[in-house]
Amino acid sequence: MKIYTKTGDKGQTSLFGGKRVAKHHIRIDAYGTVDELNSYIGLIRDQEIAQESIKTLLEIQDRLFTMGSLLATESGNNKVKIPLLINSDVTFLENEIDKMNEQLPEMKSFILPGGNITVSFCHIARCVCRRAERIVSQLSELEIVDEMIIIYLNRLSDYLFVLARKIAKDKGINETPWKARM
Repeated sequence: MKIYTKTGDKGQTSLFGGKRVAKHHIRIDAYGTVDELNSYIGLIRDQEIAQESIKTLLEIQDRLFTMGSLLATESGNNKVKIPLLINSDVTFLENEIDKMNEQLPEMKSFILPGGNITVSFCHIARCVCRRAERIVSQLSELEIVDEMIIIYLNRLSDYLFVLARKIAKDKGINETPWKARM
């Protein structure tokens, strides 16, 4: 399989199923942002973190590829066979969040991102996840989008926030609370 096809040299690309769209189409923006998120999660996974977190992040990366496939398929195309996101994917994230939260101190204020490079990577991934969620939400106003995508992205951003806190705790990093200037 050749890496370069030259079919996108005029600013268009193909969705699964063959439909050609502009590379700036919101659907392309949606799955491109999910791909960016997946890369940041890979960056987090490459850090020195707990093996259990690495295993969870691999699972999340697999779900993000599923999501990319769903977003890369034109609305109404039932001829292309792709995996689906299901309720248990969201439940998995919720369970992981709950397990980490049990080990963390109660939050009494907003927390400033930072304190450690891995923690910062988690916060960047969380922000990219929120952007992906906004773009997919916008796409859903124009075309049919599997609602599980938005639900999963919403929960994933929560997971990434809690993961940042858990990594900070594991590494002995003090969280910096936001103290609003009044």
